[in-house]
Amino acid sequence: MCVVLGSEGAMPCLLILQMACETECRPLGVFKCQLCALTAPYSYVGQKPPDTQSVVLLEESYVMKDPFTSDKDRFLILGSRCSLCSRLVCVGPECSIFYSKRFCLPCVQKNIDAFPQEIRQDLEKRKVPSKRPASQPSSRT
Repeated sequence: MCVVLGSEGAMPCLLILQMACETECRPLGVFKCQLCALTAPYSYVGQKPPDTQSVVLLEESYVMKDPFTSDKDRFLILGSRCSLCSRLVCVGPECSIFYSKRFCLPCVQKNIDAFPQEIRQDLEKRKVPSKRPASQPSSRT
């Protein structure tokens, strides 16, 4: 059995590890997208998520540990601030785009002429719902 001696006397290693995990896993706060109201607990804000070797994000992001894996170096990017209006927005395609910086879609629409043609075409595709006419049969069997 491993025992750690400290100011409070002997303490089993398992308890030390459990306390470290609780501190490490505790969220800093709750991220909330100001456009779609997505909420999720975040554990880090910045460009260099903890426990990653060589990952540097291109923007200051709100990050959470990936809940679907036990790998410490896996994380999910929740969102960031719009570089024009500073709104907190998620990375969802309905709320923001990343084009050298994060932009919320309302700011993109207001400044659409400042973006290259490829971005404008991508946004046009997003507007058109991919619904088929009711008269066409489904391709599912």
